[in-house]
Amino acid sequence: MSELSNYPLSNIQLELLQLFSRDLEERDIIEIKQLIVNYLSSKLNKQTTKVWDEKNLTDDDMDRLLNTHLRTPYKD
Repeated sequence: MSELSNYPLSNIQLELLQLFSRDLEERDIIEIKQLIVNYLSSKLNKQTTKVWDEKNLTDDDMDRLLNTHLRTPYKD
């Protein structure tokens, strides 16, 4: 038995299974995937904007973050 069978389906998985219980054309699948990506991207953008505003960040803060080296160096 597959390890995946140990995990129950989420409400969205069940909903999608019901919604897409018929075959779709490849183009439709691509468009649906793009819709989902756009939706999640929009949610992420709203969340990051909220955090940005709450912390009163500026463009200079972003530049500093982008140019800060945060990786842990490898040890030989």
